[in-house]
Amino acid sequence: MLKSIQRNGKKQKNGSKDKEPTPPKEQPLVNGNHDMNGHASDSVAPTEQQNGETKKKSDSEVMEIIQDAGFTVQIMSPGVEPLSIQVSSMELVQEIHQLLMDREDTCHRTCFSLQLDGVTLDNFAELKNVEGLKEGSVIKVVEEPYTMREARIHVRHVRDLLKSMDPADAYNGVDCSSLTFLHTITAGDILEKKKGRSDSVDCTPPEYIMPGAKERPLLPLQPGVGKKGPQPLKVLTTSAWNPPPGPRKLHGDLMYLYVVTMEDKRFHISACPRGFYINQSTDDTFEPRPDNPSYLCHSLIDLLSQISPTFRRCFAQMQKKRTQRHPFERVATPYQVYTWSAPTLDHTIDAIRAEDTFSSKLGYEEHIPGQTRDWNEELQTTRELPRETLPERLLRERAIFKVHSDFVTAATRGAMAVIDGNVMAINPGEDAKMQMFIWNNIFFSLGFDVRDHYKELGGDAAAFVAPRNDLHGVRVYSAVDVEGLYTLGTVVIDYRGYRVTAQSIIPGILEREQEQSVVYGSIDFGKTVLSHEKYLELLNNAGKHLKIYPHSVLNDDEEEIELCSSVECKGIIGNDGRHYILDLLRTFPPDVNFLKLDEELSKDCKAFGFPIEHKHKLSCLRQELLEAFIESRYLLFIKHAAFQLQQLNTNKRQQKQDTPKEETKAIEPAAKEDSANNNKEEPAAKKGEPKAATGGVPKVETEEAKKLMESLLSSDEKNESREVVKRACEAVGSLKDYEFDIRFNPDVYSPGIQHVDNPNAANSIKKQKQLVKDAAEFLVKHQIPSFVHDCLDHTAAPMDGSTLTETLHSRGINVRYLGKVANLLAKIKQLEYLHTIAVSELIIRAAKHIFVTYMQNTEMMSMAAAISHFLNCFLTTATSVSSESDVLTKSGSSGKQQRKQNKRTAAGGGKGGKSSFQCTQDNNEWQLLTSKSLWAQIQQELKSYWDYDLLPAGTVDSADPVVTHNHLQKISLLRAFCLKTGVQILLREYNFETKNKPTFNENDIVNVFPVVKHINPRASDAYNFYTTGQTKIQQGYFKDGYDLISEALNLLNNVYGAMHPENAQCLRMLARLSYIMGDPQEALAIQQRAVLMSERVNGIDHPYTIAEYAPLALYCFANSQISTALKLLYRARYLATIVCGDNHPDIALLDSNISLILHAVGEYELSLRFLEHALALNIKYYGEKSLKVAVSYHLVARTQSCMGDFRSALNNEKETYAIYKQQLGEAHEKTQESSECLRHLTQQAVVLQKKMNDIYSNGKLTTGLPPIHIQPPSMGSVLDMLNAINGIIFVQISSKEIANLKNEIEKRQKEGGAAGESSVAQANQEEVDRLLTETMAKTAAGIPFEEQDNYELPLPAATTGDEASSSSKANPVASSS
Repeated sequence: MLKSIQRNGKKQKNGSKDKEPTPPKEQPLVNGNHDMNGHASDSVAPTEQQNGETKKKSDSEVMEIIQDAGFTVQIMSPGVEPLSIQVSSMELVQEIHQLLMDREDTCHRTCFSLQLDGVTLDNFAELKNVEGLKEGSVIKVVEEPYTMREARIHVRHVRDLLKSMDPADAYNGVDCSSLTFLHTITAGDILEKKKGRSDSVDCTPPEYIMPGAKERPLLPLQPGVGKKGPQPLKVLTTSAWNPPPGPRKLHGDLMYLYVVTMEDKRFHISACPRGFYINQSTDDTFEPRPDNPSYLCHSLIDLLSQISPTFRRCFAQMQKKRTQRHPFERVATPYQVYTWSAPTLDHTIDAIRAEDTFSSKLGYEEHIPGQTRDWNEELQTTRELPRETLPERLLRERAIFKVHSDFVTAATRGAMAVIDGNVMAINPGEDAKMQMFIWNNIFFSLGFDVRDHYKELGGDAAAFVAPRNDLHGVRVYSAVDVEGLYTLGTVVIDYRGYRVTAQSIIPGILEREQEQSVVYGSIDFGKTVLSHEKYLELLNNAGKHLKIYPHSVLNDDEEEIELCSSVECKGIIGNDGRHYILDLLRTFPPDVNFLKLDEELSKDCKAFGFPIEHKHKLSCLRQELLEAFIESRYLLFIKHAAFQLQQLNTNKRQQKQDTPKEETKAIEPAAKEDSANNNKEEPAAKKGEPKAATGGVPKVETEEAKKLMESLLSSDEKNESREVVKRACEAVGSLKDYEFDIRFNPDVYSPGIQHVDNPNAANSIKKQKQLVKDAAEFLVKHQIPSFVHDCLDHTAAPMDGSTLTETLHSRGINVRYLGKVANLLAKIKQLEYLHTIAVSELIIRAAKHIFVTYMQNTEMMSMAAAISHFLNCFLTTATSVSSESDVLTKSGSSGKQQRKQNKRTAAGGGKGGKSSFQCTQDNNEWQLLTSKSLWAQIQQELKSYWDYDLLPAGTVDSADPVVTHNHLQKISLLRAFCLKTGVQILLREYNFETKNKPTFNENDIVNVFPVVKHINPRASDAYNFYTTGQTKIQQGYFKDGYDLISEALNLLNNVYGAMHPENAQCLRMLARLSYIMGDPQEALAIQQRAVLMSERVNGIDHPYTIAEYAPLALYCFANSQISTALKLLYRARYLATIVCGDNHPDIALLDSNISLILHAVGEYELSLRFLEHALALNIKYYGEKSLKVAVSYHLVARTQSCMGDFRSALNNEKETYAIYKQQLGEAHEKTQESSECLRHLTQQAVVLQKKMNDIYSNGKLTTGLPPIHIQPPSMGSVLDMLNAINGIIFVQISSKEIANLKNEIEKRQKEGGAAGESSVAQANQEEVDRLLTETMAKTAAGIPFEEQDNYELPLPAATTGDEASSSSKANPVASSS
């Protein structure tokens, strides 16, 4: 399958890169959501393998592995033309096997071997190890006799082929299928379209995407869902006569099948070693002998084609359609993506589906020797693989990723089976909430406080949060990747209101009591504590990266025990001799802003309303925050030391008084501030770009300060230098006297733990506590305000709650601060859209908290009715069920009595093993919920958890006042709620305003999906290539950047397989580079793949997917596919309005794009409507005097002049002129252009007026106005404008500037003497950079330059605001670089 991706993907650019990415050895993988992905693990310190030296070496290694010998072989299959395929020596024989099973002409075979010169090839051998295999070798396909297993695999494969065009799997969220609608929207593959003529363009936008449209229909979300493909068969199923009885087994019968053809004929089929044939059995009589004729065929497809002409015709049509689909539409995704709305699906007879459901195995797993997989062994063995060279690292990371994604799929399936009551507990005698389960070698536990374990920390609330904290811990320890330290495979699944933790099993742990197993840490929160030498060594290594401070505690016997982690972290040595750590819920220090302590918080925190007491005491600070805090303290440490050293040196020299005053003026204020409490002016420095202190403080240049620090080391006066360092350490709260050391003790506020303390030491407990308090204060005082400030430029405007959460997390701000963030946003008019998103996210999360308990109290039979009732109460005005509808009385009283009877029986059965999570009484509590009671609970939850007041005016009775007050829209709330809780609703139009009947009924609830959280293994080498490529691009070296990012994509394909969000983002960058380098056709081919992939792995309406549509539309327009470009922009605008409404900075950009293309095809009135909306949004978000607004005014004027409305056009162009004059000055070329435009418009207006006066004076009104000849804009000028507003600017440098540049370079050469070529190149680069920076500053709004005979230099995409926005949005890797 992956081979076909290679073939369909266009060849990479640049001669040396023409080899396609090497496909992964495994099939692509399997499940989850992106809750924990990307940004979090990026921030972990890289291991030694990823630093400089390795990277230098790795270039040649990459070439060696990616470019390794490719050659062509011929495949001879029975009855088919010989086939030539390109293979790589690194591939397995199995991949040729897989390719043949996917090709149109050979896909009906599964049971065959590949032979070279009569020798059968081993499926798992690499091609380079096959003797005699060379360029031009002929490999024969030889049909093999079936076994029971092979026959079952064949039937399953046939069934998969027959339903390959059916989207049911994608809607049901199985087999890693997911939806994509790109080719439905563009009506086929864009690359195969002819260039469109502008006169034949159908460009009328649908009414619902017009600016100001109030309706938000849901049906266009999934276009073309009603269309059905050809149906080749009515039924294909295993027969009820299975398994063959003894006598028939001796005749070779393997299994029996039952088929009903479209002609309504019924057949019973036998499978035997030679293939499949018709037997004489009927539904009532067993007669397994061959029928006459028996049509014996090796392939079931061939047999069915002989007995049914309809099958033959339909299967051929289906095959043609299937192979025409883009490979990215067919390949499985690594994790399951679920959709929140689905149409009504036909439910067909499918025995294989039924068999899969009721077998306890995992799909194909029954074909694996040893039946079930030992997940723990697989997960740990892959981590132990060697990682010295690039090929070794690729192999290791691929294995880790493959096993991990399989584990996530298995864990998800198991968790659903546990909650659905399909797995027996290992302690069936206990209460349902206390039960634990083992299924498929995975251990499952529930998020309840079963033995008062979390009593002190908040009971069930703490037990619900602990698994998520534990997962954070597993993520960072896995990312640090210390050799010899092992974590468990961990997945957290929320399903039907329950939180299930799935973990791999430590060998031997089930054979002994926990007390015997634990050799490090504590099982009773610090009463008994153990330590272990090996664990101290391993955890100390990891702790250096994670900033965990080693500390000692006292146990019950008053003995000192040293720890390098939190007390709860347990170390267990498994029977396999590996050192495992688990219970990592307190890896990071506590967040004191959410704990009630005896100590006081700082004034700033109190002013914000802290502390807020949470239901649980497990709130922790994020790793990203700790890193930003330490970075900030380090800069402050350097400033202090530098300032004091400067003073020291000055005094020593006893120079004149004037000099030192001036020298020290710069740093004095920074050094004087009391850093332990006052970090206001500290730099964000999150991403390793140390900036000097901001605010009102004159800045110390960090580089200078560092040089001064270095001179400390060489200073003769060691004692004085030591004093300087000591004072600097004291000032920043370092835990060592003479060294900068800021780390955190995670146990510092844990109740019931006795610390070993030396009150006078630099690392006293008081100082450790102060550091934790300072970090929490840094979050409130620095990170939140700087986040709000950075949002003002709208470069990375979040579109929904999930992207907002991601942005907050990347700065170390926890979602529990969202209430405070929302209050800050409310005060800033330009951030109104962000305030709306924040409030919406707060409401959704509060509703989810209530929904969890609501679901736990609902019996299974009422689930659909209960969920629909909850949605009615949440989004409309609903009363209790009894008065709203007769949901339950529908089935009649007898049904009710019957149900009660069943329940009594079930309750009487008591502890018989399957005590699943159904409510055991006839619990109708859910029916009592009303809009009023639900919104009262939501209001209360918002206040207690986030300290947020929903409506200052008072109580809320329903959604309507909240929606109106906060500019929310109900469809967006519905989407967000469904995605958060895993509810799937019916795809239809919902009217939220109906008063006489409920909006939702039980038939609207289609399904409930699991919401899955897991870690995301990284492709470290690919990440390094990607970031290096980005740096090259920012320096203007596009070709080098393109090559590096192509290599990154090759490596990503190697590790993740064909489908992954990071692959999509790499493709997006390559497309943009191709476009900038002048190859729009290549850009179009690559961006189409990026959009398809984003739809598949992120979701069809994810903000990242929406961000991918706009560049694709631009490249379509550049390739003269105007109609397609408009369709894509309409799609992007529709999705954006569903996700966040049309009050958003990104909508302004989409509207500007749409209006320009409509303008190009002469639809001026439509164009004007979009332009005026874009102008209003730009004024709102960028201010009336911004250059973006000037561009919008100019575009409006241009369109009005084309419509002949010169007076309005003049007024708008005057606004443009005024802004340019004020911002850029009268002499600037933009101001001159605008002035020229005004002159032209005035002329046109005068001519028009003159003509009208002539007509009136002659009295000849009957003739009407003479036609006004207006030159429509050329496609080239429209494309220039599109490039500019999308942040792709080709900066023009005049010949005069080039002459100046040459003179400057020559001058520098003379000054520098014979400094050699490198200095020239450097001077050249610096001067170019300076010119680019100057030009960019003046053309930030992206206005195209008039054509002139001059030198054209493309500007790096990464330097413009719009690109920054889209890059960080569709680009998790980029944003974390």
